[in-house]
Amino acid sequence: MIQALDLTKAYGRVTAVDGLNFSARPGRVTGFLGLNGAGKTTTLRMLLGLTRPTSGQALINNTRYRDLPHPLRQVGAVLDQGISHPGQTGRAHLVAQAIVAGASRSRVDSLLEHVGLAHAADKRSGDYSLGMRQRLAVATALLGDPPVLVLDEPANGLDPEGIAWLRQLLRDHAGKGGTVLISSHLLSELAQLIDDVVVIAKGRLRCEAPLTHLYDASRRRLRVRGRDPRRLWQAFESFGGQVTTDGHALEVVGLSPEQAGDIAFDARVPIYEMTVDTPNLEQIFLDLAAG
Repeated sequence: MIQALDLTKAYGRVTAVDGLNFSARPGRVTGFLGLNGAGKTTTLRMLLGLTRPTSGQALINNTRYRDLPHPLRQVGAVLDQGISHPGQTGRAHLVAQAIVAGASRSRVDSLLEHVGLAHAADKRSGDYSLGMRQRLAVATALLGDPPVLVLDEPANGLDPEGIAWLRQLLRDHAGKGGTVLISSHLLSELAQLIDDVVVIAKGRLRCEAPLTHLYDASRRRLRVRGRDPRRLWQAFESFGGQVTTDGHALEVVGLSPEQAGDIAFDARVPIYEMTVDTPNLEQIFLDLAAG
């Protein structure tokens, strides 16, 4: 379990994170979303003990990262692709990190194969592409076989095949009971991966919910054209619908197509067109991030 409890970080008069509360649970992939400057990276750094909170707590299994007995075997993190010395080979980097993590060196070759770097294991990491460095960072995070993964933009530099590989890796990790907290701007990819979503803006929580709840009927927009738009507007609003217009059709939020059809029938207004526009994750995120 990952928890932020009234987590706050201020730099002088600037509050980067402001009383943040959320959790990421085992067996789930939690997406951590926010616009640039929202406080995502600061929050993750506090979670990993790299930045001291001004107040509040960031906990992993009810313990601060700094107090975990074997942190690298409990938490794997990807915060920066440039974690390896450019003169080291990928294999040498992982061997050194395995010693630091107290992990078995026998995992190195299997992890290189697992992340698709076996062919470049003896190549200097300074000659790696951005995508290869990202795969090496993921391998480093997995060295201690940790149950918790914290990843900040882990898909940077990955091609479509690499993104699909990463998605499957994280889903498998959660499927085995692991906890995954992932921050990414690739919202179309996150929509295929995450179970829960946490949205922050200006350091404050905007939303914490299962992803499926964000796609419920209350956010579904109907586009309706009928013979008498004014009468339809009044009828929809009388049943709790939120109605606007683009000048050509009514746009209705809060009613299902079945409800809208029945309301129009009872109002005796013929319908010429009714289509359903379900917002994608990007639309929902932008709405939430904007408050």
